[in-house]
Amino acid sequence: MVRSAFTLIELLISITILSILMLALYKAYDALNISNEIYKEKSQAIKSIELKKRTIYLDFALSVKKDDKDRVTYLEKDTEEDIVTFAGSNSIHKRYNPYITYLVKNKILYRVESLQEIKEYPFAADIRADIDVMGEVKKFKVFKSKNNDSYLIDARFKDENNILLKVKALNEI
Repeated sequence: MVRSAFTLIELLISITILSILMLALYKAYDALNISNEIYKEKSQAIKSIELKKRTIYLDFALSVKKDDKDRVTYLEKDTEEDIVTFAGSNSIHKRYNPYITYLVKNKILYRVESLQEIKEYPFAADIRADIDVMGEVKKFKVFKSKNNDSYLIDARFKDENNILLKVKALNEI
């Protein structure tokens, strides 16, 4: 006797095995999605802190010395928070040699980019500038070297890693 088809029992067994395999694969797929979400969050946090490091580094490294003044001018010096301003050639908002100011207000670090020189804080009412929020900080300090060509920047963010950068000014204009 030659059989040309599967029996009902064989079909039920194969469907049961296939169902068990599908359950296992679904659990693995679900675990993969959960781990991908965790890695995505960690990746975004790393990207955020690296972008902040890059911006701060390029701002200070590409600072420009103007009119025999120091490259970086302190508008306000405090034990925990400095307000610094300088001219630079690094622009996020497509400006040519903007004036850049870093300030902390209500524990939030702001980066202010303007074509006008910022000489005082609070700012004048007619100033046009783009303000970027860098994040919530516990401390933001900028230390100059004795010959004013390098800086130590200490930015301690609340929810992220701290940034401690030693930056040598690259522009010799």
